[in-house]
Amino acid sequence: MTDNATDQAGAPRTTIGFIGSGNIGSQLARLAVAGGYRVIMSNSRGPGTLQDLVEELGDAARAGTAEDAATGGDVVVVTVPLRSLDAVPAEPLAGKLVIDTCNYYPQRDGRIDDLEDESTTTSELVQRHLPGSSVVKVFNTIHYAQLTTDGTPTGTPDRRALPIAGDDPDAKQAVEELLDGFGFDAVDAGPLAEGWRFQRDTPAYGAVLDAAGMTEALGQARRYADM
Repeated sequence: MTDNATDQAGAPRTTIGFIGSGNIGSQLARLAVAGGYRVIMSNSRGPGTLQDLVEELGDAARAGTAEDAATGGDVVVVTVPLRSLDAVPAEPLAGKLVIDTCNYYPQRDGRIDDLEDESTTTSELVQRHLPGSSVVKVFNTIHYAQLTTDGTPTGTPDRRALPIAGDDPDAKQAVEELLDGFGFDAVDAGPLAEGWRFQRDTPAYGAVLDAAGMTEALGQARRYADM
């Protein structure tokens, strides 16, 4: 992985803020620190509950509030249950790239009518909540434990690919570069409205596939109403 500790001018390395530090957030933070990023970890229970994780991650990590992560992160990962979306601070995320890992589980999140009737997608809900941000959906299809085991160098044959979706081409390009540094190829599913193609219960969800296989899986996706 590329060391992002400093740029050519010696500026501080990029910081990734995490709003949510559970299974996905903590694993992504491990990848980020290994890749030379600083991280700011937060959760709903307060910074004091993250000390063990921060100690494990080392000097490049610190714990804070969701506002700290949103303000201090150059890129911010939102990895919370959808039922907690309203707690994500919108104002400090304006103008920033936001990575959304959310999935919809009615038994956990409660019924969300706009998702039940498929009139929108999870990431469109996140974008609606964060109108000033550039939201990109990714990391929702891979089991969290595989984030730190399945990455391989650029150009590796049959390299694992993860799908992404977003409305901002520049934001998606940045995410593709981040994914590459983490050891994965990216397959662009299109705008956020196409994020349903890799929601739960679709062929892409949880699948271990290379770029060609992931592209095929996205094309095989069917709406829940058509299943």
